[in-house]
Amino acid sequence: MDFEFTQEQDMLRDSVRRMMDRLATPDYIRRLDREQAYPYELYDAWVEMGLLRMPFPEAYGGLDGSVLDMTIIAEELSRSSFDFFTAYGGSVFCGLNVVRKGSDEQKHRWIPRLLSGDVKMSISMSEPDAGSDVGAMRTTARRDGDHWVINGQKLWATGAGARGNVINVYVKTDPKSHYRQGMSLFLVDNDTPGLKLRKLDMLGRRCVGTYELFFDDVRVPADRLIGGENKGWECVLSGLQVERIASTAGYCGGAQAVVDLALQYAKDRKQFGRPIGTFQSIAHMLADMQTEVDAARVLMWRAAWMLASGRDALREISVAKLFGSETYVKVANLGMQILGAYGYNMEFDMQRHFRDARSTTVGAGTSQMQRNLIAGLMGLKVQ
Repeated sequence: MDFEFTQEQDMLRDSVRRMMDRLATPDYIRRLDREQAYPYELYDAWVEMGLLRMPFPEAYGGLDGSVLDMTIIAEELSRSSFDFFTAYGGSVFCGLNVVRKGSDEQKHRWIPRLLSGDVKMSISMSEPDAGSDVGAMRTTARRDGDHWVINGQKLWATGAGARGNVINVYVKTDPKSHYRQGMSLFLVDNDTPGLKLRKLDMLGRRCVGTYELFFDDVRVPADRLIGGENKGWECVLSGLQVERIASTAGYCGGAQAVVDLALQYAKDRKQFGRPIGTFQSIAHMLADMQTEVDAARVLMWRAAWMLASGRDALREISVAKLFGSETYVKVANLGMQILGAYGYNMEFDMQRHFRDARSTTVGAGTSQMQRNLIAGLMGLKVQ
């Protein structure tokens, strides 16, 4: 196992960090959070810098980057805001699904437009009664000539309302079959007639936006079906490991930002005549926070290295996802304690990390589902 980064990867990390430091200023991030505004300026900068091209094959305009390259990007974007990674990751994960499961015509049609920034992509799977229980999905699509007609309701669709966004929607195409044999994936423009979006007022991750979707006889051309009829579950599984390891890198980036904020505050804030970081109780909190973030990062890089080496890393990724998300929540809570009333004030950034972190043990597979999966991979039959 080699944790040494190449010179190109070090340059990638440095260039992404410099770009984010320059464009994603504290005032800019606070305004997006306050106004619940999409980071269009940042997204355009990512496109111009080639960050969206990184994990895609050269045949479609990509840079043939590895999983390690993508995790480097995810970690650096999330040091500014974990919500920024969700904007980047949504397009990348959905686009890679098209590469893996789409036809040649679909790949050449969609991937260049995605990498140029002409379109964005987001995923929509959850419903009011279907979260971890995918089998409870009720949204359906039926064939009608050269089109499919979608009816139903979706929930918690991150980034669905962004300008130029194409929603990757999972629906039932054979309601009588088990969801693994009766689900399909469609690409639906977010301004398609019959589709209504309602932006939800969420506690955290407020700039990219989370939406409720209503499909009322939404007609989509047959060539918007990805992977074939009733092959949606295969599309889900094809990208699951990449999605979770990149998300974990985002957790690590956000968690490290929390430690950095708390550490700087502990050095600057004086009580009883000296910096509060010199008090053992605070110093030990910070030491524990950094230790847990480092442990989460090591688990993340182990899993990413295995995946980049072509090995099955489901167990390692699940462990890293579980530990990384819970570490982000834990250190954000401790960061709030260290900053005291300043942490609770909306003019300071710690409260935003506290709010954003809380979603990470739910999204991309809950902590409870991760524990079930890990236990199953250990040979236990969990009821």
